Amino acid sequence: MKRAAKSDGAAPAELARAICEAIQRERIIPRFVDSYVVANGRQALQVHAPLYRDLLGILQREGMVALVVRTLEIKREESTGRTKRKPSRGSKLKYKAFRKQFLAALVRQMRWGAGEALDFQRDLQLYEELLARNASTKRRRKPFEVANHPFVDRCAFLLDSSFMEQARLAASRALTGIEELAASMMEQV
Repeated sequence: MKRAAKSDGAAPAELARAICEAIQRERIIPRFVDSYVVANGRQALQVHAPLYRDLLGILQREGMVALVVRTLEIKREESTGRTKRKPSRGSKLKYKAFRKQFLAALVRQMRWGAGEALDFQRDLQLYEELLARNASTKRRRKPFEVANHPFVDRCAFLLDSSFMEQARLAASRALTGIEELAASMMEQV
């Protein structure tokens, strides 16, 4: 019995570690910004190194929020089942426990203080609320379509508010990469 409880507690920590390593290794956000700059001739975004580093840091955090949201969606679908019937109370409790342990492990992995952890939690909750509102119109989007997602809007505004539509399209492509990364992380762990 103790072994099963230990392995249940280790999975969220392992997933948090894998996600933190993967988002750095895959370089989704830096590639997204660099490809946007080249494709749209917006080299001015990279001219000032400190501002560029700050932009990458903010967008990296947005990417982490989107990655965590998608990871938690996948886990909720797995634990509560994908059937139309109402999920059982036990599966909801297991998901809530996993979520709590996962977010605590993520805070430890990222070495965030209390303020940073609360800011991340607030942004995570904001993303989840906005996505829940749009859940009724959930359908697969076409490759050329811009995603209706908070990550896309926030990144486009931060990246290049004067070329909003081009920035939204680039952010939508980055979101696809983030969602694929989340799916592969869940398969591995």
